[in-house]
Amino acid sequence: MKMWLKCISCGKEYPPEAKIYTCPSCNSLLDVVLDYAEISNNVSWSLFKARAFKVWRYREFLPIEKDEYIVSLGEGGTPLYRCDKLAKWVGIKDLYVKYEGANPTGSFKDRGMTVGVSKALELKAKVVACASTGNTSASLSAYAAKAGLKCLVLLPAGKVALGKLAQALMHGAEVVAIKGNFDDALKLVIKLSMERDVYLLNSVNPWRLEGQKTLAYEVVDQLGFVPEYVAVPMGNCGNISAIYKGFKELSITGLADATPKMIGVQAEGAAPVVEMLEKGLNTLRPIEKPETLATAIRIGNPINWPKAINAMRESKGIAIKVSDAEIIEAQKAIARLEGLGVEPASAASVAGLKKLVEHDKIPRDAQVVAVCTGHLLKDPEEVVEVSEKFKEIEASMDELEKIVLAKL
Repeated sequence: MKMWLKCISCGKEYPPEAKIYTCPSCNSLLDVVLDYAEISNNVSWSLFKARAFKVWRYREFLPIEKDEYIVSLGEGGTPLYRCDKLAKWVGIKDLYVKYEGANPTGSFKDRGMTVGVSKALELKAKVVACASTGNTSASLSAYAAKAGLKCLVLLPAGKVALGKLAQALMHGAEVVAIKGNFDDALKLVIKLSMERDVYLLNSVNPWRLEGQKTLAYEVVDQLGFVPEYVAVPMGNCGNISAIYKGFKELSITGLADATPKMIGVQAEGAAPVVEMLEKGLNTLRPIEKPETLATAIRIGNPINWPKAINAMRESKGIAIKVSDAEIIEAQKAIARLEGLGVEPASAASVAGLKKLVEHDKIPRDAQVVAVCTGHLLKDPEEVVEVSEKFKEIEASMDELEKIVLAKL
């Protein structure tokens, strides 16, 4: 497979074996470029549908040279639910939820890690590392364990949900909590990867994002068409750009006839991209102390913001921020109307849709896919905190009847 790295700013190109994360010339982000003419001659929906419904179903689009390097836990193939009751609550005609909580470690990060860790093996890495708000560490530690690689995780102390921390610990990662936020942790781990023989697998690594684009393939595979809008929570901003790239690749290779408008949703306390667009700025103004209960998107200086901006502008999409109260309301609606348990960051996509509809920013007859990025059990403390308190009674039928009759 022909492939290379290309700087999204200066356009310089680099070979795939180069162990780099940003452009050595201008320090901008890199993108993976594939030979789409070659790919288009070798792909079809019938070819894909003959394979298991997982990430590697779309092998021709994934930049790993040899199958022997592939590290997989059976990621992808996540459900796409038509959610009519939730659609009514949001105020639109057709709403689908792409439920990424069904991935092996419970979040969308597994799509990226299967490719990222496979690339690490291809490049002969022995140690992998990441900074994380939680889901990245859970995923990387699992895939590193599967691959037999040592794994280092840097977390902001006291800012990571227990469900995610537990996963990283159980999978055997070396977990280090720093007295700072995610952005501080990311700066440290990037510096470490540049100075030592450690392979970085945050989303600044363009190979990792190649796995995350497969969500787009699956959506079209499941629906049979391209939706008008796709709503995605934005933390470090790699996922929205990766998903849009997936839709573009389907169009380029003749497997789809359109691309959706991308909706990026941030929490109000961590919304530098939304604020940049609202104020008409040309560059990002980081938020020094981002705060939101949606820990997965509590990032004040997202490294992939240029890619996210490009995705929303090119697709004629929208960026919006939502409050923690709106996130909780959406989280409860998703759970109580459709039976889907998602972590707070996941609910941001649905909260954003509801707000856009209320402000007449998207039509009520739109076909929309909301990406819910992680499982409810990723953040059990938040669930207990925002839900109604349970009652404790004596083991008595009289006491039970009082409670039950009052509720029913």
